[in-house]
Amino acid sequence: MGGTVTDGWLLARALRIPGNTLALDAAGWTALIAAARAEQMIGTLAHRLEGLAVPGAVARLLADARASAAQGRIAALWEAEAARRALAPLGMPVVLLKGTAFVAAELKAGQGRSIGDLDILVPRDALDSVEAALLAAGWEWVKPDPYDDAYYRRWMHELPPLIHRERDRMIDVHHTILPLTARITPDAAGLLAKSIAVAPGLRALSPNDMLVHAAAHLFADGDLAGGMRNLWDVHCLVAEFGIAGLAERATHHGLAREMSRALRLAAALYGNGARLKPADHLYLRRLTARDGWGRATRPVTRLAFYVRSHWLRMPPAMLARHLWTKWRGGHRTGSI
Repeated sequence: MGGTVTDGWLLARALRIPGNTLALDAAGWTALIAAARAEQMIGTLAHRLEGLAVPGAVARLLADARASAAQGRIAALWEAEAARRALAPLGMPVVLLKGTAFVAAELKAGQGRSIGDLDILVPRDALDSVEAALLAAGWEWVKPDPYDDAYYRRWMHELPPLIHRERDRMIDVHHTILPLTARITPDAAGLLAKSIAVAPGLRALSPNDMLVHAAAHLFADGDLAGGMRNLWDVHCLVAEFGIAGLAERATHHGLAREMSRALRLAAALYGNGARLKPADHLYLRRLTARDGWGRATRPVTRLAFYVRSHWLRMPPAMLARHLWTKWRGGHRTGSI
């Protein structure tokens, strides 16, 4: 590694072959740690480098990161348990998504993983009951704006976000994995039907559906922010479970192209390489856009993917109307 690479590839190579970090100089360690923090992967990096004879200052920083990840795991699991208790009277298990699902199921993808909000999946026809139960248990609305509230309820794949008034923890209640305005419509009922138990009253998506969800989030909805972390999830899930039946499952959800791209890019970043398609190089350019201080770079590429993410979420006329409404609201309140 030699400290010569200072973009996201430095982090990818450290995660792939941790021993190579021993050749880093001070500038290389600064770039690596800054990139890991920026991508919310410092806990993952700390887990991967555990036991290596790294410099003393680095060792202390990584030890702190491991302790923070362990505390985050406890907090995430407690929040999942709190949601389970709130929803237990409905007779409906809580289906965990993303990082909380990984740690609850004790998967490799959860080792050192940064976990933010609690994401859960429930049947769409149960949303009203779930909303009432969570509000009664101490959660409150985050978005007071009537337009935002109506937009979430009519067009999005989740309720408006909620935050607990005492614990200050967010919960996102999903009823599917892509916005209703998106061009792709995954089988939400199928996701619930194939979910697996990970604890009493708590479930997670099946491994193949976890992979499909990661691909959907990256390539059919978002602007690739957090993409290195999501592709590490893909890499770990494939290493742990393989890909038997994955192509068929992705096709069932209408996400075959996105899943194939996720597998190629995860292999390029963290595995033994992949036979990339021409557009894949642009995705990798966006994913690795960091400088030696962890700051975002390649603004034109980032902007292109930001525009793409909105284009995927809704038809052009709806997008124009939505952006106009948001701009007018921000202009009136002085937030633009």
